[in-house]
Amino acid sequence: MDTPYEWLRSLIEQVPDILHPLIVAIAGAIPYIEGEGAAAFGIIAGINPVVAAIAGATGNILCVFGVVFLGSRIRERVVARSAAKPVLVGAGGQELPADAPDAPDSLDPKPNGRSKGRARLGRWMVKFGVPGTSILAPLALPTMLTAAFFVSTGVRKGWVMLWQIVAIVLWTSVIAIAASGVLGLLGL
Repeated sequence: MDTPYEWLRSLIEQVPDILHPLIVAIAGAIPYIEGEGAAAFGIIAGINPVVAAIAGATGNILCVFGVVFLGSRIRERVVARSAAKPVLVGAGGQELPADAPDAPDSLDPKPNGRSKGRARLGRWMVKFGVPGTSILAPLALPTMLTAAFFVSTGVRKGWVMLWQIVAIVLWTSVIAIAASGVLGLLGL
């Protein structure tokens, strides 16, 4: 039986078996594909579902790890720099921080400085906390963007990593089980 993705399976068969998990892990590190998309890709390509799920989740987790630690270092520098900025004196002798909206150097194009997505994540974070937002956010955004948001708002790195790992493992497992089930039902 020739399936619509037979070309994918024949392409994967040309690559040494030892590299299959690496290909899935690299796909898992790509935003919007992530662990769950990479696992489904691997399963459709004929890779063992458990191996595909572990490889996809691993690639996604490693990418989120990089985002969290790089983002936290950037945030530390920004916070340190803004603490060292001079204070401006406004009309009437009141002090204004150099990064205040009234300050002459402020060129923020958005009135409140937040995009729609960032505002939505902020509301989710207030409503569900970091655990709930981490688990729900993959429905709308890549885990890398969610992790960067958390770090930029000052959430501890360890807490971000813990809940992003939980979300990645949860969603990758759900999609891997669903993909395996669908292929099993179709007899492929």
